[in-house]
Amino acid sequence: MNKLLSIKQIAIIAGAYLLCSCPVKADIRMPRIFGDHMVLQQDSQLSIWGWADPGEKVVVTLAGKKGKAVAGQDGKWKVSLKPIKTKSKGQTLTIKGNNKIIYEDVLVGDVWVASGQSNMEWGINKNHYKKDVDASADSLLRLFFVPRNTSLDPLSDIYMPEDTQNPEWAAKWVLCTPEALRKINGQGFASAAYYFARDIRQTNGRPLGIIQSAWGGTRAEAWTSLSALKAEPKLKRYVDLYEKNVRINPEVVANYKQRKAEFDVAIKKWNNTVGKEWDEAQKEWAIEVKKAQAAGLPIPEKPKPSSPRPSDPPKPNGGNNGPTNLFNAMINPLIPLSIKGVIWYQGEFNSGGSGKEYATLFPCMINDWRQKWGIGDFPFIYVQLPNFGPVDQKPSEEGQGWRWVREGQLKALALPNTAMAVTIDVGDPFDLHPIDKYDVGHRLALAARKLAYGEKIIASGPLYQSMTIEGDKAIIHFSNCGSGLTIASSPYTPKGEKPKNSEKLTGFCIAGEDRKFVWADAVIDGDQVIVSSPKVLKPVAVRYGFSNSPVCNLYNKELFPASPFRTDNWEK
Repeated sequence: MNKLLSIKQIAIIAGAYLLCSCPVKADIRMPRIFGDHMVLQQDSQLSIWGWADPGEKVVVTLAGKKGKAVAGQDGKWKVSLKPIKTKSKGQTLTIKGNNKIIYEDVLVGDVWVASGQSNMEWGINKNHYKKDVDASADSLLRLFFVPRNTSLDPLSDIYMPEDTQNPEWAAKWVLCTPEALRKINGQGFASAAYYFARDIRQTNGRPLGIIQSAWGGTRAEAWTSLSALKAEPKLKRYVDLYEKNVRINPEVVANYKQRKAEFDVAIKKWNNTVGKEWDEAQKEWAIEVKKAQAAGLPIPEKPKPSSPRPSDPPKPNGGNNGPTNLFNAMINPLIPLSIKGVIWYQGEFNSGGSGKEYATLFPCMINDWRQKWGIGDFPFIYVQLPNFGPVDQKPSEEGQGWRWVREGQLKALALPNTAMAVTIDVGDPFDLHPIDKYDVGHRLALAARKLAYGEKIIASGPLYQSMTIEGDKAIIHFSNCGSGLTIASSPYTPKGEKPKNSEKLTGFCIAGEDRKFVWADAVIDGDQVIVSSPKVLKPVAVRYGFSNSPVCNLYNKELFPASPFRTDNWEK
């Protein structure tokens, strides 16, 4: 009863949730993911589904293929069409029952879902990459933007809340154009996803559809279904939090709309005054930090705003970080659309006290999506978090959550059909949203070309394999060495800075039985790195780049960076 009441409560605010999850009986109605200019997955059984009157006969035709279905008592129907080869020329998709729905200019190629938080949501920096935006028109690359939304229960269709940005672009397929890259979601279609798609398009020439379903500042448990969270005992606290959100106070629901409007006014005022001053102070602080580090001086204290940011009003269903809420509203409506795979960039918001938990939560989410989609272990390719924050002065500093999330991402490679784009070298220590999304998208595309398209290429950097001890030296063995190990630097150089070149390996630290890490000397020897320190005569463990903002320069000769790692399993 509480669960049903919660949906009614949400409907007071959302206004139409029930229409999404329980369509009114009528003529044929299709989910919003279908539309003119869409891309359907080639060489795969195609699921076409929707709603109609119970017992209504439905016929679907596309590119010479035909399928039939009869709507059940709940009004739902689904047709499975036999696989169709690539179609670069627009096709007509027809759904006929008591009425007829026709979609024009439908292509058949590859469909990828791009999901995660802000770095998968953030648009292209229009000044920095202006030439790329201006040259982005591609009639065979189609974009679909899933508007932000939350729900305590799985929705069967995409819903557009009242405050959806750019509703003329949302929940519809559009051709990739400079205008689309600049306007969708108010800041442009996802930059990392665009560069990924552009590289794939240039490589195989097939039509490509990108479905962007991302939301900044969100946690992985919000993108995971309730059934998956319930199945993992280590994640029980999220199930408990979900139950708490279901039992939300009716007063919160009744007052939310007014409080949200008041908050919007207050936050706009704060952003234009305190927030603007604080932004400038942080920029000045970043300059002072770089000066201090160059001179070997202590890092100055980070500035704080002169007054606190206005507090968000309590959200009636746990908001965008309520467990399961984003899966229910922004992923479930896409299922069972046939897809090629998923690209994912998230983890920053799980780097707090739950950083270590990511090693359990992230694989749980991946397995969950695959199970719900029911099309096998489709490729799941993700970004390992970059460097962020002032350069770490101490080896393997304690209490830093990003290192634990990166480790969880590294461990997820144990799942079948996964790949990881290492970006430890292209972050911005002072910007949570680093400008360089070209290298992120490029590395995702290379990983996809190898994993999903079977190209025989080197697509990633060295990965820790094992360690042996010889006297006072630790010998680290790597896989994915490509043509061999080397010292290199980031392919991206911020404006106004010089490329960082070094003749010495950095980022390695070593510890003995006392478990106290010290900076180490590291030397490349073939496909191995020999690590030592005169302070540690009997080494036990080695770590590389295992902190928030490390300086790392180990690559393979194909210039892919090595992933941060540790050889120990210590708690700190």
